Amino acid sequence: MERFMELYQEVYKDLYRLAYYYMGNGEDAQDMVQDTVLAAYAHFHKLKQESSFRPWIFRILVNQCKSSLKKRGRRTLFLEDLKDLDPEKTTELSSQTEVLELLNTLGEEERLIVVLTVFGGYKGEEIARMLNRKHSTVRSKYQRALKKLRQELEREKEMQR
Repeated sequence: MERFMELYQEVYKDLYRLAYYYMGNGEDAQDMVQDTVLAAYAHFHKLKQESSFRPWIFRILVNQCKSSLKKRGRRTLFLEDLKDLDPEKTTELSSQTEVLELLNTLGEEERLIVVLTVFGGYKGEEIARMLNRKHSTVRSKYQRALKKLRQELEREKEMQR
């Protein structure tokens, strides 16, 4: 248990951050992280290499989030969930809302790749391992997602004129 806790301490902030952007609110994010930790701890003895802990636990988190959203029939983040944003975790509500709105224009996997890259600081190879995808697939989906985000920003600028 001690080694599990040491490894968990290294990733818990990133787990919460990913869950938050995936689920759209703090309470659901905390629930997902808690469920993830319980599931990971129960299967920790099956992990062959400790160096794989980070991608392994993130894969569990992603699966937990997907499962939860599927059970509720939610596939995207809803802005009404923003009411419980923690001011310490965000700089300003309007920018947080804009980010979530932009992320909602992406497909589920594209959004996950962008969130892991931008907010989690992961490299393409790491994300590929987490998602059981080829690195080239992750890279191309990331590039397509960025292009969509740029187009959406341009569209919004045009509408404001």
